[in-house]
Amino acid sequence: MLPTRRHAAAGLLAAGAAAIPIRSLAAEPLIEVPDQDDSPSHLDTGADRFEHMLAPVTINGQGPFQFLMDTGANVSCISRALADRLDLAPGPSARVHTMVGVRDRPSVLIDHLQVGSRSRKAVNAPSLPLSTSDVDGVLGVDWLKGQRLVLGFKSKTLEITRSKEDRPQAGQVTVPARRRLGQLTIVDADLNGRRISAMIDSGAQTTLCNAPLRRMVDEAERRKGQPREHEKIRLETLAGEPFTGELFYLPFVRLGGLHLGNVAVVYADMHVFDIWGLKDTPAMVLGMDLLRQFDTVSLDFGRSRVRFDIA
Repeated sequence: MLPTRRHAAAGLLAAGAAAIPIRSLAAEPLIEVPDQDDSPSHLDTGADRFEHMLAPVTINGQGPFQFLMDTGANVSCISRALADRLDLAPGPSARVHTMVGVRDRPSVLIDHLQVGSRSRKAVNAPSLPLSTSDVDGVLGVDWLKGQRLVLGFKSKTLEITRSKEDRPQAGQVTVPARRRLGQLTIVDADLNGRRISAMIDSGAQTTLCNAPLRRMVDEAERRKGQPREHEKIRLETLAGEPFTGELFYLPFVRLGGLHLGNVAVVYADMHVFDIWGLKDTPAMVLGMDLLRQFDTVSLDFGRSRVRFDIA
């Protein structure tokens, strides 16, 4: 079945890039000390036509340019068009992983990259042929080691602050997570009582799942005598690589103390699940279609926790 216009637009940008080297999946300490500038940053954000959160970034004193905040990418990247426009010096090639595979990409040297009050020097960034002209690059979790990222969807703001302990408040749900390759994976999650893993990916426009989770849903539907035919939709990665998925709905998902019903998800057993060590584990990637249902989503990379503020 061909996708509707709404579904095609929702899935045009499926996920950002994650560049190697791939680190061990050994457990991280509960509280990690940041190794970058930890001065707090508060930014007003924009959005592209697919409602990704965009942050203003300056490069070598020029800008601001619009970079997509992508918690599914472990390395920040720049668009090839912007790298050419700024005449950035070439760097060594880098192997870059996207949802659908891995390939060698050129990189460039950025002398000075600044996000709010935070800055880094001598940044070697992969240069990608990004498929949308209103995104100049990607900010990955390499900016967030030991830090706290606050995605304010209602306020249209982004904050990077020190890791801190939350005091329980009404309308807030805090969920434990685990570090995988720099990203946060919610571990206290289940689908109809069966344990699953859930990644937080602000670079993914749609919520995705892998084959083991899709099989769980198919088995449940067969037991109820209600097998369904899933709608096929076409999607594209941030780097312009097309792929096909199947749209269906999860009747009930629990994320810690957060209970969600009738969650739209796209099955696409992608390369990225292999990278994150989730190929054989029922897993889903929480994309912007789901995250934007909350006022705020806070990811604490120092304490390995995710907080959802309910609208």
